[in-house]
Amino acid sequence: MSLQNATGTITVSIDAKIGTIEFGHPASNSFPAQLLQELTKTIDDLGHNSEVTVLVLKSQGTAAFCAGASFDELLAVTNESEGESFFSGFAHLINAMRKCPKLIIGRVHGKAVGGGVGIAAACDYILASQEASIKLSELAIGIGPFVIEPAVSRKIGKTALAELTLTAQEWKPAAWAHEKGLYAKTFESIEKLDKALLELAHQIASYNPEALSAMKKVLWEGTDHWDDLLLERASISGKLVLSEATKTALAAFKK
Repeated sequence: MSLQNATGTITVSIDAKIGTIEFGHPASNSFPAQLLQELTKTIDDLGHNSEVTVLVLKSQGTAAFCAGASFDELLAVTNESEGESFFSGFAHLINAMRKCPKLIIGRVHGKAVGGGVGIAAACDYILASQEASIKLSELAIGIGPFVIEPAVSRKIGKTALAELTLTAQEWKPAAWAHEKGLYAKTFESIEKLDKALLELAHQIASYNPEALSAMKKVLWEGTDHWDDLLLERASISGKLVLSEATKTALAAFKK
């Protein structure tokens, strides 16, 4: 199944109890609001599909894994309500991923920025290529990684988060992300990454679905307050994106 429109593409396939979700957008697999909504719904639907035991989340192409939020939509925000609504899309997606009863394996084949790092962090287990550098550039454009922070901090801790956030212009290599706990394993080639991914997905799909669902709940214990927390964070970002400093920075980045 494939959902495609001007805002991007989501493709879903189910094989041997493995549900694979692939998202894509021409602008480095970035996320406009509609694509965020479609991905959230897709994860909800597959999470309750009895034919699926484990999910694999990946993106299209061979370049970036995900460039985060759509710059065009950020620049188009004209009031706090619109800003909060846009950033709430990432809040709803991360909450859908953590509450999904199926374990989610992330395949990060290339660079991840901003919200892309947050989406990776919301996966339960990540396999990545050695080209999968990460960056949180939000402070450089006048906002901050407020919505995704809980997911990222849960994986790498506050100290590493501070390092990643405050060096907003700096790419951290995949080895750094692996060392800090974001990536479970890294691979020197896409071929080796995909081989390991397939083996892992088949192994997990062979386990008792009830045990996997119970394990998912254990992994995310202590996050029930995220339903409210992430929306509160979306409100912070929604206000900051209206500042003159942010508008100027976004326009410069787009150029």
